Amino acid sequence: MEQPTPPLLTRSAAWARNSVTLKLLSVGLLLALLLIPTSMVESLISERASNRDSATEAISAQWGGAQLVLGPVLVLPYTALETTDGHTSEVTRYLSLLPDTLSSTGTLAPERRHRGIYEAVVYRAKLRVQGVFRAPPLADLGVPASAVRWPEAFVALGISDLKGIRSGLALRWDGQTRPFEPGLPTVEVLPYGSAPTLSTQVSEVRQERNSYSKVNDDDDAGRGDAANGLQALVPLANEEALTQRHTFAFDLDLNGSTGLLQAPLGRQTTLHLSAPWADPSFIGAFLPTQRSLTGQAFSADWKVFHLNRNYPQHWRSPEARPDVDASTFGVRLLVPVNEYLKTMRAAKYALLPLALTFLVFFFVEILNRLRIHPFQYLLVGLALVIFYVLLLALSEQMPFDAAYGLAGLTIVGLVTAYAAASFRQRQATLATAGVLAVVYGFVFVVLQLQDYALLVGSLGLVVVLAVVMFLSRNINWYSVAEE
Repeated sequence: MEQPTPPLLTRSAAWARNSVTLKLLSVGLLLALLLIPTSMVESLISERASNRDSATEAISAQWGGAQLVLGPVLVLPYTALETTDGHTSEVTRYLSLLPDTLSSTGTLAPERRHRGIYEAVVYRAKLRVQGVFRAPPLADLGVPASAVRWPEAFVALGISDLKGIRSGLALRWDGQTRPFEPGLPTVEVLPYGSAPTLSTQVSEVRQERNSYSKVNDDDDAGRGDAANGLQALVPLANEEALTQRHTFAFDLDLNGSTGLLQAPLGRQTTLHLSAPWADPSFIGAFLPTQRSLTGQAFSADWKVFHLNRNYPQHWRSPEARPDVDASTFGVRLLVPVNEYLKTMRAAKYALLPLALTFLVFFFVEILNRLRIHPFQYLLVGLALVIFYVLLLALSEQMPFDAAYGLAGLTIVGLVTAYAAASFRQRQATLATAGVLAVVYGFVFVVLQLQDYALLVGSLGLVVVLAVVMFLSRNINWYSVAEE
């Protein structure tokens, strides 16, 4: 008996079900769709990093921010004549003189403070600052000696966050004690200087790099810190007293967070810092001339000359005063483990486990004559995306390496169990587990690298492509489609 010809619709449905090309297109479409939740995961990482930065800033605001020590500067008030609209009047101007030598020695005592699950590094710095003022004749400075108000001479000191001062502060001037008082008559007696704008972990995540500071582009916001200064009266008798050698010294007990900087205001500026901290980052315009890293502590020495910077040893108000931000130097107490940065870098490789896992499923389906529904592909893809959410949550509670291992074992076990129930073939299940283990292991190795991450990643992709080409070299795709 002659069989009836199948309807056109039935033949089309059979072709759509068995078409290798259509299957590849559907798998590719699923990969593209899974990039949407992957991007949402990256947004979640940035949001959590932002929350951590807010907590860190709150701790710093109460304890003390990143500190810049600016000074001391010897200031001479003098009277000048000013003509405005044909009327001449007397005004007060200031001559600022920088020290001949400036030497600082200090230790930092770091502490870890927590707010919720977030951690911030703060410190208590004890600095001994001393040096010598040796001023040139006033004729060389363009100020007549008769105009100077000698009893009003004072030494100005700038500290970027005054609330970090822990104890009383007094100046030893030529062996005599002169107490510091808050406030300055004008911001122009100190050079422009601001505490460094520390790069937040959010920007580190987005830029995938660890940078410390950048000069604040907002002049008003950055330079306002210099106005929060201190002054100590050091009356002088006359010009002869000014040109003599004057010694100064003071002890600074200071709270701060993240980093400590100093401006090289002396003709010769030296700085020695030490701290029980294993991961210092020497930042600013100058690196230490000597440094020592011993296990859980460090010490560093800087020496900077006035020829190394681009501003003079004196200026007069209201002339343009120097900007020292580009010449500051110091140390940052670096926290080397950055779980958000590493999680973000891992999420950048999300396409790799997705594509390789789908590729394994596709080969199992083609070579073993199995039928895997697109919904099953989707479930496996969502499990691989959830890996990054799980990694983010675990890394906030434990070291990143342990979090990565636990999250990887969880997702590999979940996908392997699902593949075993779907394939019902031991070799296909083991192939799926092996590919996922290799991929997550490879990504973990890349995350540990800095300078060679791109090289190793590129070589890994070449190896993956070579393996796929080798395994598929004997497949006749046209015959597979016909079958």
